[in-house]
Amino acid sequence: MSLRALWVISHEKGENASVRFSRRFATVEHRAKTLACSTYTAVPEEGVVLQLLLTELGLSDPDKPYVALRDDCLDRQRSPALELRIDSPERGVLWPVLAITQGPLIFACLPLVDAPAEPRPPLASLLSVSQGLTFLAGLQSFLLSPGGKPDSEGLASRLAMLPAVLLQVCPLGTPLDMPQLGPPAAPTAPAILGNQKHPAWKTGFHRGRAVVNVTLVETVRSMQYGNQSRQDLWDVYGTVTCKCEVEGVLPNVTVTLTLPPNGSPLQDILVHPCVTSVDSSILTSNSVDSYDGSAFSGPYKIPFSPPLESFRLCSYTSQVPVPPILGSYHLKEEENQLLVSVTLKLHESVKNNFEYCEAHLPFFNRVQMGTVELKVSSGQIDVSKEKNLLVWGLGQKFPKSREVTMEGRISFSGSTPGPSDPLCTELTAYIKLYFKVPDMTLSGCCLDQHSVQVYSAAKPRIITCKINTNSAVNDFF
Repeated sequence: MSLRALWVISHEKGENASVRFSRRFATVEHRAKTLACSTYTAVPEEGVVLQLLLTELGLSDPDKPYVALRDDCLDRQRSPALELRIDSPERGVLWPVLAITQGPLIFACLPLVDAPAEPRPPLASLLSVSQGLTFLAGLQSFLLSPGGKPDSEGLASRLAMLPAVLLQVCPLGTPLDMPQLGPPAAPTAPAILGNQKHPAWKTGFHRGRAVVNVTLVETVRSMQYGNQSRQDLWDVYGTVTCKCEVEGVLPNVTVTLTLPPNGSPLQDILVHPCVTSVDSSILTSNSVDSYDGSAFSGPYKIPFSPPLESFRLCSYTSQVPVPPILGSYHLKEEENQLLVSVTLKLHESVKNNFEYCEAHLPFFNRVQMGTVELKVSSGQIDVSKEKNLLVWGLGQKFPKSREVTMEGRISFSGSTPGPSDPLCTELTAYIKLYFKVPDMTLSGCCLDQHSVQVYSAAKPRIITCKINTNSAVNDFF
């Protein structure tokens, strides 16, 4: 696998973005031109790549949730392999651009694809995609502090070292000691694996007590219309990520996910290639077929031989009876004023302990806000008149009633127009709700220290974490 280009980008919620590091590899680019012939697209200047990446990742123009170049129904996104269109289809397309985001940082690369551009090969058949993501994960570990959080001084010093490091670990754009991916043979019994070759870009071997870190995150996507003519929609998407830090030999590990007696079966389960064996009944349940009560409901045992880097062990979907937060949103217009009424109610099944919870109320196709007179029963309101945006910070807990309200009026008397959206005309509007609940899952899927079994002579420290969060939208129309 070889890289045509590599970028490290920093930003502040999509603003003040800059390319902190970039590198192109001329010899690899020459090979790409030879392979692609007439379909070849040159890598543009870093400023162009910066804007295209921010747009594709949804980090630019936060007031414009719909961007035709990215959100058109004919353009099926295949994350994390992004497609960057250079100015127009006639100018060409860069694909696959791989990107990993970590807080205010974006790590991106463009691997060389040793296959014809048309017809475009499936991602699963491209080893360069998996290896490119592995390289980015190693780069991420090198540049960030041990806690995984960006440290400005440490990041600056490591970025200064990066050109010299790349000469050693990625000469002429080809990473050294790249682990070969592929489905391992299914063992008949758990066994200790041999030493895996240590990638050159790793900062060093793990020293100290072995650690196995398993994290379960469930993301809720919900759209509530408050209208009997339109059905409310919601779903839960779960991922299990794992990282094994062991000195020397990597052990075999088994993770077991369990559900409560009345829990809905997990569906659409996908597993990492490192999984050694799995019951076929686990993989056959899907959300397309109607549920008849006969689907496998656990326990879900997933044995695997972990790679060196952090990876996504499996993902799944789950059908839950209700969304975690129910809401109603009403607007009434009087002259140049809007009367606003919002009610949010936390469902009794959800733990009333948030890491954060806030509601965003954008207003489109109007002049900028003037006077804002709002009263909330809990939390506080932040007003951004330039963006025509209200941010309702609800804090870490709902009140005992589990219900909060907002009422008041907003006048629009500014001299300059605010943000626009072709869908949100007249009184059509929405609320975006962002929240994160630690140590719980909406599906009831259980993961604790007893769920992780490690076959090793050493006794590793086992760390597990459960998080319930939401995706970009939890809308109330």
